[in-house]
Amino acid sequence: MTHENYRVLVTCPPMLRMMDELRPGFSDLKVELTTPVVTQTLTVEELKVLVPQHDGWIIGDDPATREVFTTGKAGRLRAAVKWGVGVDNVDFAACADLGIPVINTPGMFGNEVADVAMGYVIGLARDTFAIDRGVRAGGWPKPRGISLRGKTCAILGYGDIGRNVATRMAAAGMEVVIYDPGVTPASVAAPARLMQWPGGLESADFLVITCALTPSSHRLVNETSLAGMKRGIRIVNVARGPIIDERALIAALRSGQVRSAALDVFEVEPLPADSPLREFDNCIFGSHNGSNTADAVVRTSEIAMNRLIGFLDGL
Repeated sequence: MTHENYRVLVTCPPMLRMMDELRPGFSDLKVELTTPVVTQTLTVEELKVLVPQHDGWIIGDDPATREVFTTGKAGRLRAAVKWGVGVDNVDFAACADLGIPVINTPGMFGNEVADVAMGYVIGLARDTFAIDRGVRAGGWPKPRGISLRGKTCAILGYGDIGRNVATRMAAAGMEVVIYDPGVTPASVAAPARLMQWPGGLESADFLVITCALTPSSHRLVNETSLAGMKRGIRIVNVARGPIIDERALIAALRSGQVRSAALDVFEVEPLPADSPLREFDNCIFGSHNGSNTADAVVRTSEIAMNRLIGFLDGL
């Protein structure tokens, strides 16, 4: 079957930035691609204009709401694929009600995001990013860091990313503690140990957040849980920004309860220019980019496109 009439909207930034390399691989599919400029996400109003003009939509972190899908269904939209793992921005119930098949691409980025998390842990342990800033400014700083061996790393979430983070931390000689209500002790690979949140956080030197954003994990790291953590804990978030209550984190950074944080994600993205987080030189900021390697983007984009075409062919 040919696909000359399939119009596909792509709003996932990593995929968009590699579109020149990806297009030849899609040539046999004979799809017409729309590739808008997207920094992080499009707005609901922008999507309500674009989505109805397309048969398929490869979704990034955009607000894929009931309103957007309803508008799309009234136009040409027939199927969608969420590029990547996280699905907190996609209203699956609306798709079911509207008869729009939708799926994500799970299990794509465990290694890539875990690599970034490991880099952040090392950066916070040894102040490598502060050293870089100091040298660039003409100085020669030599902050005294901490060794990883023998320290305790708490990992919130034990999915694909969390398991890969645990493997890396254990390889560095760290004690690893897992928090995930969806797993059993038998499913946690030794030497990691499963505990119930927030028990044991008073002994953790690092907290690495890798869980999905759900109603139960929303602002799970908050004033209460932060107060129960070991003073001087270092926090890494490579999951979703709203898992952390940023106002509580800012207060904990100011008081020294949290020594430093490495945040690849934020409650509002991009990080607002007036965010108080910007005042902390002891923090490392990312751009929601943990999964973005050329290898992973090509692999995931091909799977996303093939799944979307499979949906459209089957309708």
